[in-house]
Amino acid sequence: MDALGDATRRTVLERLAAGPSSVGRLAEGLPVSRPAVSQHLRVLREAGLVSDRRVGTRRVYEVNPAGIAAVGDYWNQFWSQALERYRVAAEAAGEVSGRSGSASGPQRPRTEGEGQDGQGG
Repeated sequence: MDALGDATRRTVLERLAAGPSSVGRLAEGLPVSRPAVSQHLRVLREAGLVSDRRVGTRRVYEVNPAGIAAVGDYWNQFWSQALERYRVAAEAAGEVSGRSGSASGPQRPRTEGEGQDGQGG
């Protein structure tokens, strides 16, 4: 996940999602040098998010589907657990609030002199 913490790396990964590319093409329009893009690609490769292959004298980088799937699995698990905790908390809150009111909803506070039937007494 740390590999995606940098905006430039996210941009590089987004560009690679469109298809394989060389460092030179990836660097076009970025506010960093080609060597800096190469360093970002190294971090992404070490994280398993991209792979590279030699084509002639150049390296071509592409998204590693297995690495992207692992990130997706992480977020799916994260949100599943978070939503389950929310569901449990909501049900517990419903049980607590359900005890304080009647079947028709919460009761208004009684005023002094009022009995249980709402009449003065």
